[in-house]
Amino acid sequence: MLIIPVKEGESIERALKKYKKKYEKTGVVKELRNRQRFTKPSIVKREQKLKAIYKQQMQQQED
Repeated sequence: MLIIPVKEGESIERALKKYKKKYEKTGVVKELRNRQRFTKPSIVKREQKLKAIYKQQMQQQED
C-alpha cells in the first residue's frame, strides 16, 4: 500500500503526480506485463547481455 503525505495547501494534482511516480518505482505494471507471457531464460539472458553491451558502448563514447 502506497502512502503519500499531502501537505496543507498542496494541490491534488501534485499529490497525484507523487503517487504516480512512487507507483512506477514499485514496478508493478512492469512485472504484470512480464507475467502475461512466458519468456525463455536463455532469451532473457541474451537481452540483458545485449543491453549491457549497448550501455557500455554508450559510456565509452562519452569518455
